[in-house]
Amino acid sequence: MPIIAPSMLAADFLNMGRDCEMVNNSSADWFHLDVMDGRFVPNISYGFPVISAIRSVAKKPLDVHLMIVEPEKYFEAFAKAGANMLSVHYEVSPHLHRNLQAIKALGMKAGVAINPHTPVNLLADVLCDIDHVCVMSVNPGFGGQKFIDHTIQKVRMLRQMIHERGCHTLIEVDGGVTVENAPTLIKAGADALVAGNTVFASADPAGTIELLKNAENK
Repeated sequence: MPIIAPSMLAADFLNMGRDCEMVNNSSADWFHLDVMDGRFVPNISYGFPVISAIRSVAKKPLDVHLMIVEPEKYFEAFAKAGANMLSVHYEVSPHLHRNLQAIKALGMKAGVAINPHTPVNLLADVLCDIDHVCVMSVNPGFGGQKFIDHTIQKVRMLRQMIHERGCHTLIEVDGGVTVENAPTLIKAGADALVAGNTVFASADPAGTIELLKNAENK
């Protein structure tokens, strides 16, 4: 079954505790937390206080996605805030291997996120050092965007690269994931699906998570 990571950016911020409990009690596997700085992406989200608050009630791992420039300045602070997995963007990491090692040295899993225009083959030399690749299937910065279809081919290519190298890297898809396209993504090779509006805008968020969890059976 795929890993399901509800994106808390789409949760109700006035009822964050309630939504965290919903995720805790659902079949979801991770909490996905998007951190935006208004520089790398044209939006600002939340930082350490919110992550620490979610950590205090979350019973599942925190998958923290950094959409920020100079992410290496904050690795230790995110570890202290409770991140279990930390993803940096390829596009802002001129010393990517160093960043991956620094994240792991702090006891976190190390991920790399790539924008829709970034080819997956640019990760070839570090692929086995990455715990998970976060393939952006929308342009990062805002929720509720339409899924970019070319992502499916990128996932297939990445799966082939991982297989050829004998890596254990997971493939995560983030953006525009729905109950309808989830089966295709899983068939293409995705291990983890991030879903924001699909989950939190539904009438039955926990039920929608269950549908995503069982999408490979469709």
